[in-house]
Amino acid sequence: MTTLPDAKLYIDGKLCDATGGGTFDVISPWTGGSVGKAADATAEDVDAAIAAARKAFDTTDWSTNTEKRVALVKKYRELFEKNRARLGELAVHEAGAALGAVNRAHVDMALDGWDDYMVVFDKIEWELDYGEKPAFGMIHKRLGLREAVGVVGAITPWNVPLYVNIGKVVAALLAGCTVILKPAPDTPGMGAIFGELAKEAGFPDGVINVVFGADPALAGEMLVTDPRVDLISFTGSTGVGKRIMEQGAASLKRVFLELGGKSAKIVLDDAPNFQMDVAMSMLVFHAGQGCAVHSRLLVPKSRYEEAKAILKGAYGQFGDNWGEVDNPAHIMGPVVSKRQMERVKSYIDLGQEEGATLLVGGNIRPDKGNGFFVEPTCFVDVTNDMRIAQEEIFGPVLVVIPYEDDEDAIRIANESSYGLSGGVSGSHDRAMNIARRVKTGSMSVNNGMCIAGDIPFGGFKASGMGREWGVEGIEEYTDIKMLAWPVGQAEPA
Repeated sequence: MTTLPDAKLYIDGKLCDATGGGTFDVISPWTGGSVGKAADATAEDVDAAIAAARKAFDTTDWSTNTEKRVALVKKYRELFEKNRARLGELAVHEAGAALGAVNRAHVDMALDGWDDYMVVFDKIEWELDYGEKPAFGMIHKRLGLREAVGVVGAITPWNVPLYVNIGKVVAALLAGCTVILKPAPDTPGMGAIFGELAKEAGFPDGVINVVFGADPALAGEMLVTDPRVDLISFTGSTGVGKRIMEQGAASLKRVFLELGGKSAKIVLDDAPNFQMDVAMSMLVFHAGQGCAVHSRLLVPKSRYEEAKAILKGAYGQFGDNWGEVDNPAHIMGPVVSKRQMERVKSYIDLGQEEGATLLVGGNIRPDKGNGFFVEPTCFVDVTNDMRIAQEEIFGPVLVVIPYEDDEDAIRIANESSYGLSGGVSGSHDRAMNIARRVKTGSMSVNNGMCIAGDIPFGGFKASGMGREWGVEGIEEYTDIKMLAWPVGQAEPA
């Protein structure tokens, strides 16, 4: 049985146990049993991390010494590369990643995103020339200086923890901020490694800090309410995002929120490969635990029965080829926890109560092991007003909705409180017209790759605010200071 290294806190340049020595079990989604121990941070520990980050930002040259920052972030990246196998092990045994998913979203895509940050960093303009302007008889020169915001609280989820941790921590460091990383209780080891490797890389004390605990809210609420923290970057549920906005209001804290999604994939009747586009919509990768997954499939009524037959066949072909921890061909494993398994099952039960038809799946699968296995599930005969079509399930549950024409498809896609991602397949001009009109942060046209480390990612509406990745992802952690000075007399009017 795999045993992960103990996950330790990292505060002010020191790897440490929690004050008082408290720990909690790290539970494997595959077995339901403990695979390791993690330090259970106290309020005293979180306070010390905030103080260390504040001191490092206020009293060192971290925010202004760009050459030093870039060199250390590059060294940090090299250390993560050397620990690639361990990163994969953490993804499997903490987040429940199947081996076929590790070398995609969990590790490879995450490290590729880091490399993209290093490339786009050179495109950031730290000084912006706003030219000259006459005022009050003088000509004034204006210069904008881009500066680091300050201390960042990075609160991250359990679904693809390395990817999100890199998205926040590396961007904040490159911008010149100091960071307190607070990973989810389910995946503390994928946060702890940021502390271990920061120490090995030689970061100045307090620039990077990592705290986590069994209580999912304690450390996060302290970061949000403490006036010493300048910015909160949060990825997670919309409900928690709203609470962060409320709690951060007292200190007028800047918040960047990447929240939930109920993204629609629209397949048009003239899609060049209608069968492939429908079949590829099966929601099985990492058990559907992704904020940007396309969990609503919209197909034309004129081809609805055909689409249902395609899906029935595709799920049948996928079959039971999932849920084996040692099978490198599998891309789907368990959901992350017993709580999540019960939540997903409650939505499956709800869908049947609402009148949707269960095309395939719908069951918890204890035969797969003692972990948290929910089989691939697909509902048809779904209307967009059903809760299973409106609420984020965050599991392997696809809902299929028929539409009349292009206008109806756009209406259905937009009748959602969310707006994170989406897709459309069909003849190019027609698909582009639809993509432009769907209110969402990213849209894949004919399976185009709209999510990558060198381009911005984020949501509209209840899916959040701000952008991660790309130049914009680094600039989220900066502010613009304007300077102006007279350079001569203005010409008389």
